Amino acid sequence: MATAGDIDRMTETEGIRLLQSFSDAVAELADGVSPSVVSVNAGRRGGTGMAWSQDGLIVTAGHVVGQSSEATVTLGDGAELEAKVLGRDPYSDVAVLKVEASGLAPVKFGTADGVRVGQFVLALANAYGRRVSATSGIVTSHRRSMRGFWGAMIEDAVVSDAKLNPGYSGGPLVDASGNLVGMNVAYFAGRGVAVSVDSLKETVDKISKDGRVKKGFLGVVVEPIELPEDVGNAADVGQDEGLLVRAVDVGSPAKAAGVAIGDVILRLGDARATDEFELHRALSGDVVGNAVSLRILRAEKVVDLQVTPREAEA
Repeated sequence: MATAGDIDRMTETEGIRLLQSFSDAVAELADGVSPSVVSVNAGRRGGTGMAWSQDGLIVTAGHVVGQSSEATVTLGDGAELEAKVLGRDPYSDVAVLKVEASGLAPVKFGTADGVRVGQFVLALANAYGRRVSATSGIVTSHRRSMRGFWGAMIEDAVVSDAKLNPGYSGGPLVDASGNLVGMNVAYFAGRGVAVSVDSLKETVDKISKDGRVKKGFLGVVVEPIELPEDVGNAADVGQDEGLLVRAVDVGSPAKAAGVAIGDVILRLGDARATDEFELHRALSGDVVGNAVSLRILRAEKVVDLQVTPREAEA
């Protein structure tokens, strides 16, 4: 018959076994993703990148390459390759590079739909062209849109408590299966911020085809405002919040459309404008140069205008 001491020793042994099993799984996860992690150096700037395709596409954070047109990519085996910067999106902090190589080990793509608060994530980096490093944590929030202190607008961001040391920008954030859930771009307020894999794929596709991501420009300065209940419940409004226009640029599409200070923007096309991130998302490249409806609230009356956004300057 087992004694209390025997049970304690068995429990301790089982705990060690489980801990060792978890440790081995994390190490194997890092080993599996490492071949896709590269070092990117552009002059005095440097950081991490990811092999995106077997034929030489490399993805990294825009601030890693800055305004450089060329960079050096160092693979996990130490091979250094010259890379051409195909383009960058300053709004989401994404850059796409191309090296003349084949047989690269691209990252495995996950989906933002499967990301859950509390799930385990691993962040990897190879900032100095030596060995891959890693930190881990859990997802603390996702599908957030946020403006970083460096100016980029990150839509559907994945936020985790994985500590991102200098050089982690541009590196992958993966789940327990090694699938990419985001690209790390910043660490502040004790949280790591990553561009979600869904946004990343869309941005990389546009840059690969056109060399840039077109965004529409209205020319307004706005701030969120809560609408009075009776106004928000009106049939032609149907929302609790809007965007109060604080300023209108001279010569801007908004000015030409008749937008005035004090107006409240309700919709752009079919998209509600309840905060600046929704308006930013609605100003996709599809609206550039095309007339689109702009619904505003002016002196408690709904007014429908027509505005033709122009392409925003980088």
